Amino acid sequence: MSECLIECVPNFSEGRDMAVMKQITDAIESVDGVTLLDVDPGAATNRTVVTFVGPPELVIEAAVRAGRKAKKLIDMSKHSGEHPRFGAMDVCPLVPVAGISMDEVVPHAHRLGQRLGDEVGISGYFYEHAARKEDRCNLATCRAGEYEGLAEKLKKPEWKTDFGPGTFDPRYGVTAVGTRDFLVAYNVNLNTTSTRRANAIAFDVREKGRKKRDGDPLTGPFATDEHGNDLWIPGSLKCVKGIGWFIEEYGVAQISMNLTNISVTPVHVAFDECCKKAKARGVRVTGSELVGLIPLGAMLDAGRYYLRKQQRSLGVSDRELIKIAVKSMGLDELHEFKPDEKIIEYAIVARQNPDRKGAASSMAPVSNRCTRLVHMPVEDFVWETASESKAPGGGSVSAALGAMGASLATMVANLSSHKRGWDERWEEFSDWAEKGKVCHDELLRLIDADTDAFNKIVAAWGLPSGTDAEKAAKHEVIQAATKEAILVPLRVMEVALESMEVAKAMAETGLKASASDAGVAALAARSAVMGAFLNVNINAGEIEDKTWLDDILRRGAELQKRASAQEREILEIVSGRL
Repeated sequence: MSECLIECVPNFSEGRDMAVMKQITDAIESVDGVTLLDVDPGAATNRTVVTFVGPPELVIEAAVRAGRKAKKLIDMSKHSGEHPRFGAMDVCPLVPVAGISMDEVVPHAHRLGQRLGDEVGISGYFYEHAARKEDRCNLATCRAGEYEGLAEKLKKPEWKTDFGPGTFDPRYGVTAVGTRDFLVAYNVNLNTTSTRRANAIAFDVREKGRKKRDGDPLTGPFATDEHGNDLWIPGSLKCVKGIGWFIEEYGVAQISMNLTNISVTPVHVAFDECCKKAKARGVRVTGSELVGLIPLGAMLDAGRYYLRKQQRSLGVSDRELIKIAVKSMGLDELHEFKPDEKIIEYAIVARQNPDRKGAASSMAPVSNRCTRLVHMPVEDFVWETASESKAPGGGSVSAALGAMGASLATMVANLSSHKRGWDERWEEFSDWAEKGKVCHDELLRLIDADTDAFNKIVAAWGLPSGTDAEKAAKHEVIQAATKEAILVPLRVMEVALESMEVAKAMAETGLKASASDAGVAALAARSAVMGAFLNVNINAGEIEDKTWLDDILRRGAELQKRASAQEREILEIVSGRL
């Protein structure tokens, strides 16, 4: 994703009439270049969270169209639900996704608010990073009194709206437009129907905590400072907002949290802390659910966290890490957890490739499943290689060999980590497995990268060359494409050589019964290095920048020499253990 992308996550005060929501999401999707990622309705909250992404100007246009539809279709005077709210499009935050900073998103939020006011007649406030007044940074402060208190609130000078006419609209209410970090809306399920118990646990964990009382902690008067301000007992988790509620459709109480900075409090930390605080109050956590989407990295971190707690190797596939995270946090208790719909990176690909759905069942992204070499069954890859097509060729096969070698070395590390009697060494082998995983994951990517680089050369030779300007442009493109076609196999050489460190360590210290596997890993890695260097050399004759080329060839020769030496060392070690 080289272009600037922002995410928009409007929350609409309608979670029961999906015909209404369909009209709103249709308005969003009517903007070409915007991708609708998720629509998450809640009947009990009577609220739907919608997520879409795109370039800033297109996202703003889609949000304006959504606001216009919400103003027409939702009547707040008839609304009821468990979630705090004060408007039809209650909140509309913008979130930086790629190629844009938070500071750069803020002007887009201000422009969105201005357009909602000028073009649609919607009033509202700017909050969080987009707030123009310090006391409006916190959304809860802006929304205090909710819809029911809005008419009186708007009469107060200090609550003059930041955009729009500023008068009370009984059908619509107001909207809060903001910019924020990636927020994860996360609910933890409890084995109780008591909202009071759920609230107590929410107050235990949320950053704000609970009001302090004098005397009896349950019935005593609220404590204040010398200025009459309430005193608070902070909760245990930073960057967490939370309340407890009862969800009738599931028949359970939940701790409903917004994790406003998952680098400070990750999802798995919030889950475990809720388990701890619930247990202290005689309540048990039974599972959890995500509302909206979550970054892939957060799920992988959770998987690693729970594997570490089990003292098991972390060097497993992303699919396995996601599975561990889902099962450990009970994310599939209330409904199936579908990675293509709940993980943002997978969801973008899935939405952009609707004919390639189905990755959810295998816990893997769809990402051009039907055309990318790396996603082919082994038999199909072999047949494709053997066909009359010029690609895949030796470069892609070398990368595939390297990936196989690295995965074998990783396998030995994983097996050694789980060996009975070696429990105290699990982390040592887990570290090696993770290093191997990094190598085979990159080599898998390089399988297609090599073919892509070759195809770019073919495309470059097909450029027009009728005029001197066209000839010059074509020549420049050919040179750039050829350099890329050299750099890709050079990277294959580097990564395959790195994987040999894992193979050597496993040959020396891994399971004796798997010593032969470490030897095969070394053979495959060395072959990958040698094969990739042939592909460096085959393209070298086209390069005019001889200084650049000489450096590449020198580096390649050194990598080849080191790989051969490593192979000999590893095979000697393996031979001694057979």
